[in-house]
Amino acid sequence: MDDVFDELAQLEELVDADEELQQVRETMRVLRRARPRGTIGRLRDTFDSRDVGEAMVGSFVFGVPMVVEDGTLTIGRFIGRQPPLLALTVAFGVTLVLGILHAVEFRRFPEDLILGVVPVRLVSILLVSGGMALGLMTLWGRVEWSTPWIAAGQVTVTAIVMAVGASLGDVLPGT
Repeated sequence: MDDVFDELAQLEELVDADEELQQVRETMRVLRRARPRGTIGRLRDTFDSRDVGEAMVGSFVFGVPMVVEDGTLTIGRFIGRQPPLLALTVAFGVTLVLGILHAVEFRRFPEDLILGVVPVRLVSILLVSGGMALGLMTLWGRVEWSTPWIAAGQVTVTAIVMAVGASLGDVLPGT
C-alpha cells in the first residue's frame, strides 16, 4: 500500500490539470483512510470541530495543574519582566508544537493550509490553547492584568503546556 501511495505522490507532482490534481488528491485521501495506522498519527485530512474538542480536552488536562501551580506564576513573572525571554519562550512553545505535529506528518494535507502556506491544525491548536490559558488564568484570578507584561508571561507559560496537551489530544489514539 505504501508503494501505491508513493506512486500517487509522484503523480500528484506530474499532473498539470486542476481536475486531474483533484482526482489524485481524492484517491490519496481514500488511501489514507484505508491504510492501517499506528498508535500515534491518526490525522484526518481537515481540522474540524471534533479536532477542536480533542485539542480543548488535551489542553485542559495538561493545563489545569499549571493554572493552580504557583511555580507557573513565578516563571511567568520572571519572563514577563524580560521581553526577549518572553519572545524566546513563545518561539520555544511554537517549535515544540510543530515538532509534535511534524512527527505525525501533518503537512501531508495540502488542502488543510491557510493561503496555501500556514497549517490550519497548527493555528487552531495555538488558538485553542492560548484562549484556554488566557480564559482560565483570568477567570480563576491567577493573573493581575494591571501588570500586563507579567500577566502575559504567566499566561504564556500556561499556554505552552496547554499547547502540548492540545497537540497530543489531537494526535493520540481514539482521535
